Order: sequence, then structure tokens, then C-alpha cells
Amino acid sequence: MLEFTATARDRILTYLDKQRAQGVSALRVAGTRAEHKLWLVKPSDRDDADAVIDAGGFDVYIDPLSQRHLEGATVDFVDGVMQSGFRVGFPSPSWDDPVAQRVQDVLDSMINPGVAGHGGNVTLEGVEGDAAIIRLHGGCQGCGAADITLKQGIERMITEQVAEIARVLDATDHDAGDDPYYARGAAVGSEDTPLA
Repeated sequence: MLEFTATARDRILTYLDKQRAQGVSALRVAGTRAEHKLWLVKPSDRDDADAVIDAGGFDVYIDPLSQRHLEGATVDFVDGVMQSGFRVGFPSPSWDDPVAQRVQDVLDSMINPGVAGHGGNVTLEGVEGDAAIIRLHGGCQGCGAADITLKQGIERMITEQVAEIARVLDATDHDAGDDPYYARGAAVGSEDTPLA
């Protein structure tokens, strides 16, 4: 189920209060782990196939495909100097291995915020010896700049932050990517990576 932090709930209720005179009283959430959207809607915008979630003061409409992708996510509202707006986050796995947990922490705090701007996401598959095995998703899967992002961004950040890791291996099937940020074969330089 999709969860909302108190901050996000309060912000949504504030926006809804300003729109109630126009009949707007619900929120629609749609998308995938890599790319998602939220917008205010009227009850008449609800589709019969939508799941309806009571979020405490307002209903949330979510289509079946989006519901599968966003299961377990939490919606928060961030209000900062560098970034403001709603953010949809997913719980990161807890690793028994402290090295894997430190790699996961680097992914969560340094890497995924950067690739999210390109519709991407990076997950840790595991750690074997001195190698971290990762998988790219969303706009990073099949992206023409994936090798640059991996070598000059992801691998550099992980090896700098986690001394036990000397290399990062990509377990992604890039041929299965549906919507890459850069088409494969396009001329891209190091400045094109979201982590440069």
C-alpha cells in the first residue's frame, strides 16, 4: 500500500482546501519506481479499475499498473534550498553484511537522487569479494550513457566511500530497457551523465 508522511499529508490537505470550491477533493498517483506523478483530481476523474486508498482526509486514486509499481512506497514532501516538492521513496533493503549496507547507503544518499532526475534508479544486487553488483532501472536501463554513469559516477562514488569495494559490476539487461534517457549509440560525453 502507498503511505504518506505527516508532512506530505498536511501539504496535500492544504492544496485540496484551496481547490475544494472547484470540486477537487482527491489525489491521483501514477507511474513506476523510476518515474511517478501526483496531481489533484475530482471524484469524477476516478476510473472503475482504480484502487482507492483512504489517506486520512482525502482519497488517493491509483490505476492497477501503477499500484503494482508503487507498492510499499512512501510519499513525502521535501522543502529545502536545493530541492522542493513531493518525493516518492521506497524502502531500501537492510543488509546483514555491513559492507553491503554501506554500499546501499551510498546508493540511497548519493547516487539515486542524481539518477532520479533522468528517470533512473540503481539497486544493489549484492556484494561478492571486492565487487558490488548493481542493476540499473528506468531511464538508466538501456541508456547510451550507462557505461559513463557506471564508471565515472556510480563506481567512483562507491569505491571512494566504501574502502572494501574496488569495482562495480553491472547486472542490467540493457536490451530490455523500455524508455532510456539517451538512445544507445548516441554520441554522449562525460558531461551527459547525471552523476558527472
